[in-house]
Amino acid sequence: MNLNEALKRLDAALTALEAAAARRAEADRRTIDIETELSLMQDDRARLAVDLDGAMARLARLQAAASEVEERVERAIGVVTAVLAADERGEA
Repeated sequence: MNLNEALKRLDAALTALEAAAARRAEADRRTIDIETELSLMQDDRARLAVDLDGAMARLARLQAAASEVEERVERAIGVVTAVLAADERGEA
């Protein structure tokens, strides 16, 4: 093998090494991008869990208030019904 052939082989090997290094750098960049994306998604999940807990607490309070209102309305209906019945009987 002569010097020109050896230089061509060395040049080809260097080109292959540069390409491999570029691929590795790109893979590392993608890994960092994926890790960043995962971190953002975990932050979003935590925020959404807090929001959901708050919404569930508000729902429980609203359901309790609705039950109380329902009971009051039923009592009011009972009172109005009793007053109307008494009026019909001439007891008012």
